[in-house]
Amino acid sequence: MKPIEGRKRVIIEEVDPQVDCGRYPAKRILGDTVKVTAAIFGDGHDHISGRLLYRCAGEEGWRSTPLHPLTNDLWSASFTVDKLGDWLYTLEAWVDHFDTWCDDLKKRLAAQPVPGQISSTEVQDIPLALSSGAQLLEDAARRARGADSKVLADEAARLTKLAKDRSESYVFPLSEETVALVAQHPDLTLATRYRLELHLWVDRERARYSTWYELFPRSTSPDPNRHGTFADVMALLPGIAAMGFDVLYMPPIHPIGKAFRKGPNNSVTSTANDPGSPWAIGAKEGGHKSIHAELGTLRDFDALVAAARKHKMEVALDIAFQCSPDHPWVAEHPDWFNIRPDGSIQYAENPPKKYQDIYPLNFESLDWRGLWEALRDVFTYWIKRDIKIFRVDNPHTKALPFWEWCISEVHKKYPDVIFLAEAFTRPHVMYSLAKAGFSQSYTYFTWRNTKDELQEYFEEITKPPVTDFFHPNLWPNTPDILHAALQTGGRPAFMQRFLLAATLGANYGIYGPAYELGENVPAKAVSEEYLNSEKYEIRQWDRGASISIAPLITQVNRIRSENPALQSDGSLHFHNVDNSNILCYSKWSGENQILVAINLDPTQEQAGWIDLDLKELAIPHNETFEIEDLLTGVRYQWHDRSNYVALRPDVMPAHIFRLLRRSSNNTPVTP
Repeated sequence: MKPIEGRKRVIIEEVDPQVDCGRYPAKRILGDTVKVTAAIFGDGHDHISGRLLYRCAGEEGWRSTPLHPLTNDLWSASFTVDKLGDWLYTLEAWVDHFDTWCDDLKKRLAAQPVPGQISSTEVQDIPLALSSGAQLLEDAARRARGADSKVLADEAARLTKLAKDRSESYVFPLSEETVALVAQHPDLTLATRYRLELHLWVDRERARYSTWYELFPRSTSPDPNRHGTFADVMALLPGIAAMGFDVLYMPPIHPIGKAFRKGPNNSVTSTANDPGSPWAIGAKEGGHKSIHAELGTLRDFDALVAAARKHKMEVALDIAFQCSPDHPWVAEHPDWFNIRPDGSIQYAENPPKKYQDIYPLNFESLDWRGLWEALRDVFTYWIKRDIKIFRVDNPHTKALPFWEWCISEVHKKYPDVIFLAEAFTRPHVMYSLAKAGFSQSYTYFTWRNTKDELQEYFEEITKPPVTDFFHPNLWPNTPDILHAALQTGGRPAFMQRFLLAATLGANYGIYGPAYELGENVPAKAVSEEYLNSEKYEIRQWDRGASISIAPLITQVNRIRSENPALQSDGSLHFHNVDNSNILCYSKWSGENQILVAINLDPTQEQAGWIDLDLKELAIPHNETFEIEDLLTGVRYQWHDRSNYVALRPDVMPAHIFRLLRRSSNNTPVTP
């Protein structure tokens, strides 16, 4: 079948970034420079020009910037995103007859014989070429307006005169300014526009760089005989902020059902004094838009949110779309749940495990539209109470199309809202949630423990194409997950896994104070559940205990805040070490370069020679350079590629080195 316009000779393909052939938006952060590349080519030897078109959604016209050639038909251009939300971009390219003419004329002029030795037949093609150029300038003058049009028309007339004068020799007749002016008024009549207008989602900085601290507010009371409150959490804010955390995350704060309430250690029997699981959401007092009465009132909650912001922190809420049997939705909308043949509602199961205190929602309900809208309204309710970060519980067990719709609906009005997916699930599902709109995601970091596992996994999630849509958030533990490495590795293991999370990832979090205090006793052998789990009972924590690694956490969070290299993931690069128990990697941002070496063995000292990739670090071969260990303040002189480290896990399992640049007088300077 013939095309509508067969004279469009330019092909545009391999446009990057794009996610799943443009099905989903790529992601960037406010202020980022977005580099777009593409393969652009045509037939023959004619020159090609092009431009990148971009705009923030809602803007009427396109902004544009010229494309620049790279190699092998690849072209590139960049733009800076200066507003949150949805952006669009595409490419346009055309055969540039004027630029082709300029190049052709220069070749003709370079081939001119020596003056006095020119035959009429050898020079007659140059006046003809000048006439062709004059015609192209006249066309450009008609496309231009005002002063530009007059300048181009005058230049066209001058070329026509030069062509008629027939000189014995010629020089290139146009200035660089005139050539540039023509480029500002291209002939787009036969321009090829890329087949898609690609979308780009722009988040705020906290989507890329954040430091999370999780606590159960009911366990914050200084009185062991009293349920914790929002006021008790407020009393802890100065200490948590001083540790360097900027996100305070609380599990569900809603009323807890009494039907089938779980007892300690997930027991199916409970007493009247057992608080139940916060994830068994809903009681006669209300559901997802209500607050558990023992925590306080809505006014108390608002006060906590405001106090957190004064400490430069944000409160993140857990949104778990499931219900206890007592949730008002069960009576009001029984069709939102799975009804068994006997007429009862299906509770949550993962056979042989049973969770009788939780009813999952049925996303195949005939009233799915009403269900979707009610769930969206849960988010908007809390957003109006100044909550802009949500950790979403098990989003992979809810319909994926729902998340794409829901997050888009929220972002239309509130583009600064951040969604964290608690999605410990299969890679395709985890990535699909990120493509659907989740700003951050939990990862498999918890189960990546060997050197090879860590390097292979992080080379996947910190490089394109994954980084075009996925922001990892690294958690060494959660209330649900006490990995075997922490159960057996003692305090060194907690130090190691924390240091890895905080330096491998720009986003990380800990479930504290269980983490800083080294809580490591499982419910039973070969289990990742905690004994006396805080999910089912109120705990008291001695935050000032000598075993606490809070001082290390505070120090590393300060290092993160002072070094931009640790505030993003895209520059992560691994360096070889001749010891399989030592992992070494670097990150950089501008002049700030960080090099981390960490002992992965919690039981004994490990030593080895690091083989630095000097090209990655921009260090000349055979160079002596200085590094500073930010954990100890000690400076070292290193030389060339091979350098030695020895790390005792019981003392400090890692070095966090900052590379020191040298000033003009050869003295070390801190970037």
